[in-house]
Amino acid sequence: MAASPLTTDLYQLTMMAGYFSQGRHEETSASFELFVRRLPPNRSYLVAAGLASLVEYLEHLRFTSEDIAWLRASDALAHVPSGFFEYLARLSFSGDVWAVREGTPVFAQEPIVRVTAPIGEAQLIETAALAFINFQTSVASKAARIVTAADGRSVFEFGARRAHGLDAALFAARSAYLAGATGTSFVEAGRRFGIPLSGTMAHSWVMSAESEVRAFSDYARLFGDHSILLLDTYDTIAAACWVASSGLKPAGVRLDSGNLSTLAPRVREILDAGGLDATKIFASGDLDEFSIAELVGAGIPIDGFGVGTRLVTSEDAPALGGVYKLVEIEEAGVRRRVAKRSESKATWPGCKQVWRVMRDGSAIEDVVAFAEEDPVDGGVPLLGQMMRDGRCIGPEMSLESARLHRARALAELPRPVRRLHDPTVYRVAPSAALASATGAAGGSSAFDLLD
Repeated sequence: MAASPLTTDLYQLTMMAGYFSQGRHEETSASFELFVRRLPPNRSYLVAAGLASLVEYLEHLRFTSEDIAWLRASDALAHVPSGFFEYLARLSFSGDVWAVREGTPVFAQEPIVRVTAPIGEAQLIETAALAFINFQTSVASKAARIVTAADGRSVFEFGARRAHGLDAALFAARSAYLAGATGTSFVEAGRRFGIPLSGTMAHSWVMSAESEVRAFSDYARLFGDHSILLLDTYDTIAAACWVASSGLKPAGVRLDSGNLSTLAPRVREILDAGGLDATKIFASGDLDEFSIAELVGAGIPIDGFGVGTRLVTSEDAPALGGVYKLVEIEEAGVRRRVAKRSESKATWPGCKQVWRVMRDGSAIEDVVAFAEEDPVDGGVPLLGQMMRDGRCIGPEMSLESARLHRARALAELPRPVRRLHDPTVYRVAPSAALASATGAAGGSSAFDLLD
Protein backbone atom coordinates (compact mmCIF):
# COMPACT_ATOMS: atom_id res chain seq x y z
CA MET A 1 0.00 0.00 0.00
CA ALA A 2 1.39 3.41 -0.97
CA ALA A 3 2.10 5.81 1.87
CA SER A 4 -0.25 8.74 2.38
CA PRO A 5 1.05 12.23 1.46
CA LEU A 6 0.16 13.14 5.04
CA THR A 7 3.22 11.15 6.12
CA THR A 8 5.10 14.43 6.25
CA ASP A 9 5.94 17.17 8.73
CA LEU A 10 3.48 20.02 9.17
CA TYR A 11 5.96 22.65 8.09
CA GLN A 12 6.20 21.06 4.65
CA LEU A 13 2.51 21.86 4.19
CA THR A 14 2.74 25.34 5.67
CA MET A 15 5.66 26.14 3.36
CA MET A 16 3.67 24.77 0.43
CA ALA A 17 0.84 27.10 1.42
CA GLY A 18 3.36 29.94 1.52
CA TYR A 19 4.62 29.14 -1.98
CA PHE A 20 1.02 28.95 -3.14
CA SER A 21 0.21 32.38 -1.70
CA GLN A 22 3.23 33.78 -3.58
CA GLY A 23 2.21 32.09 -6.83
CA ARG A 24 5.45 30.10 -6.86
CA HIS A 25 4.16 26.60 -6.04
CA GLU A 26 4.15 25.35 -9.64
CA GLU A 27 6.06 28.01 -11.56
CA THR A 28 9.28 27.83 -9.54
CA SER A 29 11.51 24.80 -10.05
CA ALA A 30 13.60 23.67 -7.09
CA SER A 31 16.42 21.15 -6.77
CA PHE A 32 17.07 19.46 -3.44
CA GLU A 33 19.84 17.00 -2.63
CA LEU A 34 19.78 14.32 0.06
CA PHE A 35 23.14 13.53 1.63
CA VAL A 36 24.83 12.69 4.92
CA ARG A 37 26.98 15.36 6.54
CA ARG A 38 29.18 12.99 8.54
CA LEU A 39 29.63 9.25 8.69
CA PRO A 40 28.41 7.75 11.97
CA PRO A 41 30.91 6.27 14.44
CA ASN A 42 32.33 2.90 13.35
CA ARG A 43 31.37 3.52 9.73
CA SER A 44 33.95 4.01 6.99
CA TYR A 45 31.29 3.86 4.27
CA LEU A 46 27.52 3.60 3.86
CA VAL A 47 25.49 1.33 1.59
CA ALA A 48 22.73 3.30 -0.10
CA ALA A 49 19.26 1.79 0.28
CA GLY A 50 15.63 2.90 0.26
CA LEU A 51 15.44 4.27 -3.27
CA ALA A 52 12.88 1.69 -4.40
CA SER A 53 10.58 2.74 -1.54
CA LEU A 54 11.00 6.41 -2.43
CA VAL A 55 10.26 5.90 -6.12
CA GLU A 56 7.15 3.85 -5.33
CA TYR A 57 5.98 6.58 -2.96
CA LEU A 58 6.50 9.32 -5.57
CA GLU A 59 4.75 7.39 -8.32
CA HIS A 60 1.62 7.02 -6.19
CA LEU A 61 1.65 10.41 -4.47
CA ARG A 62 -1.96 11.67 -4.37
CA PHE A 63 -4.15 13.45 -1.83
CA THR A 64 -7.50 11.72 -1.39
CA SER A 65 -10.72 13.59 -0.78
CA GLU A 66 -10.54 12.40 2.82
CA ASP A 67 -7.03 13.84 3.15
CA ILE A 68 -8.22 17.19 1.79
CA ALA A 69 -11.25 17.29 4.08
CA TRP A 70 -9.10 16.58 7.11
CA LEU A 71 -6.60 19.28 6.16
CA ARG A 72 -9.35 21.83 5.59
CA ALA A 73 -10.55 21.23 9.14
CA SER A 74 -7.06 21.52 10.61
CA ASP A 75 -6.43 24.53 12.85
CA ALA A 76 -2.89 24.81 11.49
CA LEU A 77 -4.23 25.55 8.00
CA ALA A 78 -7.32 27.49 9.01
CA HIS A 79 -6.17 30.71 7.34
CA VAL A 80 -5.02 29.16 4.07
CA PRO A 81 -7.05 30.16 1.00
CA SER A 82 -9.42 27.58 -0.43
CA GLY A 83 -7.47 27.45 -3.67
CA PHE A 84 -4.58 25.79 -1.85
CA PHE A 85 -6.69 22.73 -1.10
CA GLU A 86 -7.85 22.61 -4.69
CA TYR A 87 -4.19 22.61 -5.72
CA LEU A 88 -3.49 19.71 -3.36
CA ALA A 89 -6.44 17.78 -4.77
CA ARG A 90 -4.90 17.73 -8.25
CA LEU A 91 -1.29 17.35 -7.14
CA SER A 92 0.89 14.44 -8.21
CA PHE A 93 4.65 14.23 -8.39
CA SER A 94 5.81 15.52 -11.77
CA GLY A 95 9.52 15.99 -11.15
CA ASP A 96 12.82 14.33 -11.97
CA VAL A 97 14.89 12.17 -9.62
CA TRP A 98 18.58 11.40 -9.94
CA ALA A 99 20.10 8.93 -7.47
CA VAL A 100 22.83 6.43 -6.85
CA ARG A 101 21.74 2.84 -7.34
CA GLU A 102 20.72 0.92 -4.26
CA GLY A 103 23.69 -1.02 -2.96
CA THR A 104 26.24 1.65 -3.91
CA PRO A 105 28.83 2.49 -1.23
CA VAL A 106 28.60 6.23 -0.48
CA PHE A 107 30.36 8.71 1.77
CA ALA A 108 29.73 11.96 3.61
CA GLN A 109 28.83 15.05 1.58
CA GLU A 110 27.93 13.03 -1.52
CA PRO A 111 24.39 13.47 -2.87
CA ILE A 112 22.54 10.15 -2.70
CA VAL A 113 19.33 11.51 -4.22
CA ARG A 114 18.64 14.70 -6.17
CA VAL A 115 15.07 15.88 -6.75
CA THR A 116 14.13 18.59 -9.26
CA ALA A 117 10.44 19.50 -9.30
CA PRO A 118 8.00 22.38 -8.86
CA ILE A 119 8.92 23.77 -5.47
CA GLY A 120 5.69 22.71 -3.76
CA GLU A 121 6.18 19.07 -4.75
CA ALA A 122 9.88 19.04 -3.95
CA GLN A 123 9.17 20.49 -0.50
CA LEU A 124 6.37 18.09 0.37
CA ILE A 125 8.43 14.93 -0.07
CA GLU A 126 11.36 15.84 2.20
CA THR A 127 10.15 13.95 5.26
CA ALA A 128 9.31 10.77 3.39
CA ALA A 129 12.53 10.83 1.37
CA LEU A 130 14.63 11.12 4.52
CA ALA A 131 12.65 8.45 6.34
CA PHE A 132 13.07 5.95 3.50
CA ILE A 133 16.73 6.61 2.79
CA ASN A 134 18.02 7.20 6.33
CA PHE A 135 16.58 4.07 7.90
CA GLN A 136 17.22 1.62 5.11
CA THR A 137 20.74 2.94 4.49
CA SER A 138 21.51 2.61 8.22
CA VAL A 139 20.48 -1.04 8.28
CA ALA A 140 22.12 -1.90 4.97
CA SER A 141 25.39 -0.33 6.13
CA LYS A 142 25.32 -2.30 9.39
CA ALA A 143 24.44 -5.51 7.57
CA ALA A 144 27.30 -5.06 5.09
CA ARG A 145 29.75 -4.89 7.99
CA ILE A 146 28.26 -8.03 9.55
CA VAL A 147 28.46 -9.90 6.24
CA THR A 148 32.08 -8.81 5.86
CA ALA A 149 32.86 -10.08 9.37
CA ALA A 150 31.23 -13.45 8.62
CA ASP A 151 33.76 -13.95 5.79
CA GLY A 152 31.61 -16.15 3.58
CA ARG A 153 29.54 -17.79 6.29
CA SER A 154 25.76 -17.42 6.22
CA VAL A 155 24.14 -14.43 7.90
CA PHE A 156 20.41 -14.50 8.63
CA GLU A 157 18.38 -11.48 9.74
CA PHE A 158 16.43 -12.47 12.86
CA GLY A 159 15.40 -9.09 14.25
CA ALA A 160 11.70 -8.50 13.54
CA ARG A 161 10.68 -8.77 17.18
CA ARG A 162 13.19 -6.08 18.17
CA ALA A 163 12.54 -3.70 15.28
CA HIS A 164 10.80 -0.37 15.87
CA GLY A 165 7.51 -1.56 14.43
CA LEU A 166 6.48 -4.03 11.77
CA ASP A 167 7.17 -1.70 8.83
CA ALA A 168 10.67 -1.24 10.18
CA ALA A 169 11.02 -5.02 10.47
CA LEU A 170 9.95 -5.46 6.85
CA PHE A 171 12.37 -2.95 5.38
CA ALA A 172 15.17 -3.95 7.72
CA ALA A 173 14.91 -7.45 6.29
CA ARG A 174 15.04 -6.06 2.76
CA SER A 175 18.02 -3.84 3.56
CA ALA A 176 19.92 -6.66 5.21
CA TYR A 177 19.37 -8.96 2.23
CA LEU A 178 20.42 -6.20 -0.17
CA ALA A 179 23.64 -5.89 1.84
CA GLY A 180 24.47 -9.58 1.52
CA ALA A 181 22.52 -11.40 4.23
CA THR A 182 21.52 -14.93 3.25
CA GLY A 183 17.91 -14.68 4.33
CA THR A 184 15.43 -13.60 6.98
CA SER A 185 13.11 -15.14 9.54
CA PHE A 186 10.39 -12.54 8.81
CA VAL A 187 7.76 -14.26 6.69
CA GLU A 188 6.21 -11.11 5.22
CA ALA A 189 9.62 -10.07 3.86
CA GLY A 190 9.82 -13.44 2.15
CA ARG A 191 6.40 -12.98 0.60
CA ARG A 192 6.83 -9.31 -0.35
CA PHE A 193 10.42 -9.35 -1.60
CA GLY A 194 11.21 -13.00 -2.33
CA ILE A 195 13.88 -13.14 0.37
CA PRO A 196 14.80 -16.73 1.39
CA LEU A 197 13.26 -17.68 4.71
CA SER A 198 15.03 -19.45 7.53
CA GLY A 199 13.91 -20.47 10.99
CA THR A 200 14.55 -22.98 13.71
CA MET A 201 12.49 -23.50 16.82
CA ALA A 202 11.96 -21.50 20.00
CA HIS A 203 12.84 -22.51 23.54
CA SER A 204 9.09 -22.62 24.16
CA TRP A 205 8.79 -25.61 21.78
CA VAL A 206 11.29 -27.55 23.85
CA MET A 207 9.86 -26.42 27.18
CA SER A 208 6.31 -27.30 26.17
CA ALA A 209 7.26 -30.91 25.38
CA GLU A 210 7.37 -33.68 27.97
CA SER A 211 11.10 -33.97 27.29
CA GLU A 212 13.80 -32.44 25.12
CA VAL A 213 14.16 -35.75 23.32
CA ARG A 214 10.47 -35.72 22.42
CA ALA A 215 10.71 -32.11 21.26
CA PHE A 216 13.57 -32.91 18.88
CA SER A 217 12.13 -36.15 17.55
CA ASP A 218 8.66 -34.72 16.90
CA TYR A 219 10.11 -31.68 15.16
CA ALA A 220 12.43 -33.80 13.02
CA ARG A 221 9.58 -36.14 12.11
CA LEU A 222 7.64 -33.16 10.73
CA PHE A 223 10.44 -31.25 8.99
CA GLY A 224 12.88 -34.05 8.18
CA ASP A 225 16.22 -33.09 6.71
CA HIS A 226 15.27 -29.40 6.94
CA SER A 227 15.21 -29.48 10.74
CA ILE A 228 17.40 -27.12 12.72
CA LEU A 229 17.37 -28.07 16.38
CA LEU A 230 17.90 -25.60 19.23
CA LEU A 231 20.32 -27.16 21.70
CA ASP A 232 20.68 -24.76 24.61
CA THR A 233 17.32 -24.78 26.42
CA TYR A 234 18.73 -26.94 29.23
CA ASP A 235 22.20 -28.42 28.64
CA THR A 236 23.83 -27.77 25.30
CA ILE A 237 26.36 -30.60 25.43
CA ALA A 238 23.83 -33.18 26.64
CA ALA A 239 21.45 -32.15 23.86
CA ALA A 240 24.21 -32.46 21.26
CA CYS A 241 25.07 -35.93 22.53
CA TRP A 242 21.46 -37.07 22.22
CA VAL A 243 21.15 -35.68 18.68
CA ALA A 244 24.39 -37.41 17.64
CA SER A 245 23.18 -40.77 18.95
CA SER A 246 19.53 -40.48 17.93
CA GLY A 247 19.70 -41.46 14.30
CA LEU A 248 18.27 -38.08 13.33
CA LYS A 249 20.01 -36.17 10.56
CA PRO A 250 19.10 -32.52 11.05
CA ALA A 251 20.29 -29.89 8.62
CA GLY A 252 21.67 -27.95 11.54
CA VAL A 253 21.73 -27.15 15.21
CA ARG A 254 21.57 -23.73 16.80
CA LEU A 255 23.42 -22.35 19.79
CA ASP A 256 21.74 -19.29 21.30
CA SER A 257 23.62 -18.74 24.55
CA GLY A 258 26.76 -19.53 26.48
CA ASN A 259 30.38 -19.21 25.45
CA LEU A 260 30.29 -19.91 21.74
CA SER A 261 34.08 -20.09 21.56
CA THR A 262 34.09 -23.22 23.73
CA LEU A 263 30.65 -24.68 23.03
CA ALA A 264 30.78 -24.70 19.23
CA PRO A 265 34.03 -26.74 18.97
CA ARG A 266 32.71 -29.28 21.48
CA VAL A 267 29.38 -29.60 19.67
CA ARG A 268 31.22 -30.01 16.37
CA GLU A 269 33.28 -32.86 17.83
CA ILE A 270 30.15 -34.59 19.15
CA LEU A 271 28.28 -34.27 15.86
CA ASP A 272 31.22 -35.46 13.79
CA ALA A 273 31.77 -38.45 16.08
CA GLY A 274 28.12 -39.37 15.53
CA GLY A 275 28.46 -39.26 11.76
CA LEU A 276 26.74 -35.88 11.48
CA ASP A 277 29.58 -34.05 9.78
CA ALA A 278 27.07 -32.55 7.30
CA THR A 279 24.99 -31.01 10.12
CA LYS A 280 25.81 -27.32 10.33
CA ILE A 281 26.18 -25.22 13.46
CA PHE A 282 24.36 -21.89 13.61
CA ALA A 283 24.87 -19.31 16.32
CA SER A 284 22.68 -16.46 17.56
CA GLY A 285 22.29 -14.29 20.63
CA ASP A 286 23.23 -10.59 20.67
CA LEU A 287 25.79 -10.91 17.89
CA ASP A 288 27.26 -8.08 15.85
CA GLU A 289 30.14 -7.63 13.42
CA PHE A 290 32.75 -7.43 16.18
CA SER A 291 31.74 -10.61 18.01
CA ILE A 292 31.34 -12.46 14.72
CA ALA A 293 34.77 -11.30 13.50
CA GLU A 294 36.30 -12.53 16.76
CA LEU A 295 34.71 -15.97 16.36
CA VAL A 296 35.68 -16.26 12.72
CA GLY A 297 39.22 -15.04 13.38
CA ALA A 298 39.63 -17.66 16.10
CA GLY A 299 38.56 -20.43 13.69
CA ILE A 300 35.50 -21.40 15.74
CA PRO A 301 33.50 -23.97 13.72
CA ILE A 302 30.30 -22.01 13.17
CA ASP A 303 28.67 -22.20 9.74
CA GLY A 304 26.18 -19.38 10.01
CA PHE A 305 24.95 -16.57 12.21
CA GLY A 306 21.50 -15.26 13.11
CA VAL A 307 21.67 -11.56 13.93
CA GLY A 308 18.73 -9.63 15.31
CA THR A 309 18.64 -6.58 17.57
CA ARG A 310 22.01 -5.12 16.72
CA LEU A 311 21.30 -5.39 13.01
CA VAL A 312 17.73 -4.14 12.62
CA THR A 313 18.26 -1.21 15.00
CA SER A 314 21.82 -0.52 13.77
CA GLU A 315 22.45 -0.42 17.49
CA ASP A 316 25.82 1.36 17.60
CA ALA A 317 24.69 4.04 15.10
CA PRO A 318 20.89 4.00 15.26
CA ALA A 319 20.20 7.34 13.55
CA LEU A 320 21.71 8.39 10.25
CA GLY A 321 22.04 12.15 9.95
CA GLY A 322 20.86 12.43 6.38
CA VAL A 323 19.61 15.85 5.30
CA TYR A 324 17.64 17.17 2.31
CA LYS A 325 18.79 20.62 1.29
CA LEU A 326 17.85 23.12 -1.39
CA VAL A 327 20.75 23.59 -3.83
CA GLU A 328 19.25 25.33 -6.86
CA ILE A 329 16.24 27.46 -7.84
CA GLU A 330 14.94 28.36 -11.29
CA GLU A 331 12.39 31.18 -11.60
CA ALA A 332 11.28 33.02 -14.75
CA GLY A 333 14.01 31.25 -16.71
CA VAL A 334 16.75 32.40 -14.34
CA ARG A 335 18.69 29.74 -12.49
CA ARG A 336 20.60 30.42 -9.28
CA ARG A 337 22.59 28.15 -7.03
CA VAL A 338 21.98 28.41 -3.30
CA ALA A 339 23.83 27.20 -0.20
CA LYS A 340 23.66 27.43 3.58
CA ARG A 341 26.44 29.21 5.44
CA SER A 342 25.48 28.03 8.93
CA GLU A 343 28.39 27.17 11.18
CA SER A 344 29.10 23.41 10.97
CA LYS A 345 26.10 23.03 8.65
CA ALA A 346 27.29 24.80 5.51
CA THR A 347 26.27 23.16 2.23
CA TRP A 348 27.61 23.05 -1.30
CA PRO A 349 25.61 24.95 -3.94
CA GLY A 350 24.19 23.68 -7.20
CA CYS A 351 23.11 20.34 -8.67
CA LYS A 352 25.96 17.87 -8.47
CA GLN A 353 27.32 14.61 -9.81
CA VAL A 354 29.65 12.22 -7.99
CA TRP A 355 32.48 10.67 -9.99
CA ARG A 356 34.10 7.50 -8.63
CA VAL A 357 37.64 7.47 -9.98
CA MET A 358 38.81 3.95 -10.81
CA ARG A 359 42.30 2.57 -11.30
CA ASP A 360 42.95 -1.07 -12.18
CA GLY A 361 39.43 -2.00 -11.10
CA SER A 362 39.70 -0.31 -7.70
CA ALA A 363 38.12 2.94 -6.52
CA ILE A 364 40.77 5.46 -5.46
CA GLU A 365 38.70 8.59 -4.75
CA ASP A 366 35.36 10.31 -5.35
CA VAL A 367 35.06 13.76 -6.89
CA VAL A 368 31.91 15.82 -6.27
CA ALA A 369 31.35 18.20 -9.18
CA PHE A 370 28.62 20.36 -10.67
CA ALA A 371 26.27 18.22 -12.73
CA GLU A 372 27.08 20.11 -15.91
CA GLU A 373 30.86 19.73 -15.58
CA ASP A 374 32.80 17.51 -17.97
CA PRO A 375 33.45 13.94 -16.80
CA VAL A 376 36.37 13.43 -14.45
CA ASP A 377 39.23 11.46 -15.98
CA GLY A 378 38.84 7.80 -15.04
CA GLY A 379 35.60 8.59 -13.24
CA VAL A 380 32.34 6.63 -13.26
CA PRO A 381 29.19 8.72 -12.55
CA LEU A 382 27.27 7.46 -9.53
CA LEU A 383 24.00 9.37 -9.95
CA GLY A 384 21.72 8.25 -12.75
CA GLN A 385 18.27 9.49 -13.66
CA MET A 386 15.64 7.33 -12.00
CA MET A 387 12.48 9.36 -12.68
CA ARG A 388 11.46 11.81 -15.41
CA ASP A 389 8.25 13.82 -15.22
CA GLY A 390 7.14 11.72 -12.27
CA ARG A 391 7.64 8.33 -13.92
CA CYS A 392 10.29 5.72 -13.22
CA ILE A 393 12.78 5.43 -16.10
CA GLY A 394 15.86 4.17 -14.25
CA PRO A 395 17.68 0.85 -14.50
CA GLU A 396 16.19 -2.30 -13.06
CA MET A 397 15.41 -1.70 -9.41
CA SER A 398 14.71 -5.24 -8.27
CA LEU A 399 16.12 -6.38 -4.96
CA GLU A 400 18.24 -9.05 -6.63
CA SER A 401 19.83 -6.56 -9.03
CA ALA A 402 20.59 -4.22 -6.12
CA ARG A 403 22.12 -7.11 -4.20
CA LEU A 404 24.40 -8.02 -7.10
CA HIS A 405 25.36 -4.39 -7.64
CA ARG A 406 26.23 -4.03 -3.95
CA ALA A 407 28.57 -7.03 -4.12
CA ARG A 408 30.42 -5.64 -7.13
CA ALA A 409 30.56 -2.04 -5.95
CA LEU A 410 31.69 -2.85 -2.42
CA ALA A 411 34.44 -5.13 -3.73
CA GLU A 412 35.79 -2.14 -5.69
CA LEU A 413 36.53 -0.22 -2.50
CA PRO A 414 40.08 -0.68 -1.22
CA ARG A 415 40.24 -3.40 1.41
CA PRO A 416 41.66 -1.03 4.07
CA VAL A 417 38.54 1.14 3.69
CA ARG A 418 36.30 -1.87 4.33
CA ARG A 419 38.01 -3.29 7.39
CA LEU A 420 36.20 -3.12 10.72
CA HIS A 421 39.02 -1.77 12.86
CA ASP A 422 40.96 1.41 12.07
CA PRO A 423 39.78 1.68 8.47
CA THR A 424 41.52 3.97 6.02
CA VAL A 425 39.58 7.16 5.26
CA TYR A 426 38.39 7.16 1.66
CA ARG A 427 39.11 10.43 -0.13
CA VAL A 428 36.16 12.58 -1.25
CA ALA A 429 37.00 15.94 -2.78
CA PRO A 430 35.15 18.75 -4.56
CA SER A 431 36.02 19.62 -8.12
CA ALA A 432 37.97 22.83 -8.65
CA ALA A 433 34.83 24.58 -9.88
CA LEU A 434 32.76 23.47 -6.90
CA ALA A 435 35.50 24.39 -4.45
CA SER A 436 35.81 27.82 -6.02
CA ALA A 437 32.05 28.46 -6.01
CA THR A 438 31.65 27.27 -2.43
CA GLY A 439 34.54 29.38 -1.19
CA ALA A 440 33.18 32.42 -2.96
CA ALA A 441 29.82 31.84 -1.27
CA GLY A 442 31.43 31.83 2.16
CA GLY A 443 30.62 28.17 2.80
CA SER A 444 34.13 26.76 2.87
CA SER A 445 33.66 25.35 6.37
CA ALA A 446 31.84 22.42 4.75
CA PHE A 447 35.14 21.17 3.41
CA ASP A 448 36.38 20.43 6.91
CA LEU A 449 34.34 17.24 6.76
CA LEU A 450 36.42 15.92 3.86
CA ASP A 451 39.90 16.40 5.29
